[in-house]
Amino acid sequence: MKAIALGVLMAVLSVPVSAQKKKKEAPSTEQVAEAERVFTEGMKFFVQDEFDQAIPIFEKALEMSPENSGIQFSLAKSYEKKGNTDKALPLAEKAFLSTPENRYTALLLADLYEKKNKFAEAAKLYQLLSTRYPDNAEYALELASLHMQQDQYPEALKAYERLEKALGITEEITRQKQLVLLKQGKINEAVSEGQRLINSDPGEVEYLVEQAELLMTHDRSNDAIPVLEKILQLQSNNAQAHIMLAELYRKKGDLKRCNEELAKAFSDPSLDATTKARVLTSYIAMLPQETQNEEVLKFAKALVESHPEQVQGHVILGDLLSQRNDKAAARDSYIKAARLDKSLNAVWQRVIQLDGDLNQMDSVITHSEEALEVFPNQGIFWYANGSAYLAKKQYKKSSESMEEARRLTSDPQLLGFIHAQLGDAYNAMGKFEASDASYEEALKLDANNEHVLNNYGYFLSLRKAKLDKAAEMTSRLVKLFPANATYLDTYAWVLFVKGEVAASRKLLEKATQLDASNATIWEHYGDVLFQLNEKEKALEQWKKAKSLGPASDRLEKKISTGSI
Repeated sequence: MKAIALGVLMAVLSVPVSAQKKKKEAPSTEQVAEAERVFTEGMKFFVQDEFDQAIPIFEKALEMSPENSGIQFSLAKSYEKKGNTDKALPLAEKAFLSTPENRYTALLLADLYEKKNKFAEAAKLYQLLSTRYPDNAEYALELASLHMQQDQYPEALKAYERLEKALGITEEITRQKQLVLLKQGKINEAVSEGQRLINSDPGEVEYLVEQAELLMTHDRSNDAIPVLEKILQLQSNNAQAHIMLAELYRKKGDLKRCNEELAKAFSDPSLDATTKARVLTSYIAMLPQETQNEEVLKFAKALVESHPEQVQGHVILGDLLSQRNDKAAARDSYIKAARLDKSLNAVWQRVIQLDGDLNQMDSVITHSEEALEVFPNQGIFWYANGSAYLAKKQYKKSSESMEEARRLTSDPQLLGFIHAQLGDAYNAMGKFEASDASYEEALKLDANNEHVLNNYGYFLSLRKAKLDKAAEMTSRLVKLFPANATYLDTYAWVLFVKGEVAASRKLLEKATQLDASNATIWEHYGDVLFQLNEKEKALEQWKKAKSLGPASDRLEKKISTGSI
């Protein structure tokens, strides 16, 4: 027979027929006997947890013997098991009123009252049970919990104190008493309860640790220090005590002693890597943003050396190295974390960002493709992959990745970047219609997208197409960024292609003043001068462009022939 059935049968068997309330028309002996037979049939299903089959049989039995508390109880219990509290409650109330001395009916009714949030009614029943069964700690604990739910803190405290008198000082009761006292704002009393628990077993380190945590939580740091020192007298290598002391010294501004305590904690081989990482993360967060604490860096390196499998350690080290602008080392630390736990989306993004900062496009491609194995629907990784291929002039691969990024992305800002890069890739492939369409989509999202205004305008001028539009875009660009030499050069070149050579010259002269090291600007300036028939000056500018570095592939021919 199942365990649940034993309690139920005890409840039923403890209710003699003679205890039933008598009605004016009591059921006959034959009806009682038939009711008991039907009830027994229902119990066969009840003990097998087949409540759907038991319920109609119990209801039939109750019709035959409506005042039978055993049947009422069993039917109520069946409904309760099915989650039908509304039907169970009135039946349980009737069963209890018929047999108030039966603890099982009282417990069932109390449970149903709790489910209906009738805490006061449930508390009365548990008060009855705890008085009747003073050695049963469960009833007293439940009574105290019900008082807590009703914010009846003094009553809850009394219940715990009665229980403590019966059982003595225990950790569970002490913690509950402290909770009640803290709810009332009685910090000193809660601390006193903790001390009573410590006194009951002075060698129990856990009691001291919890007392120190209580004191620290409530800004009683000075009181916590001797407690922590007591812990270290009992266990000199207690990592938790060292960590808590480190936190106290940090709050006091004594970073030297704080670091000393952390070093002791980190030297404890029993302190797990997760705890070390959590402590280190917390400590870093508490330091001023501009602080570059070399001790912390040392702890992070020690953590990854002793626990190379611990992901968070590599992330922490990466953060610290990044803070020091050691981008290559930071990237390498992040990639170790990402490969240990491939689901770290933010870490993959940080890896790829640092690849880009280091101008390592092959690494961007490798790492973005690794990230895409885990996050194939993340547009940001397709965008990074496409950008790297664009930088490497692999335009077909770039456009394929960018198209996938465009399909998966809803963020307007990122979409603007994607359309801009697609425009560049398609232009390089000679797919000018697709290139123009991509640039137009980017401008719909941001009419002042400087990358698009510059590249779109310049590429149109090279194709000698839509020159009025090119001039409008590059003119707007120069108004937005009047001190940008590259943008002045672009606008000047558009005007040059349109035949507005004098206006182009003025812009290029200003551009050379703003950036005298740009070979392309000097080459363009030479082209304009040549067009204005100032051929000797033009040759000077071309030679200057050559001296500054690579410009167009036609520069050598211009210099050798003295003409465009």
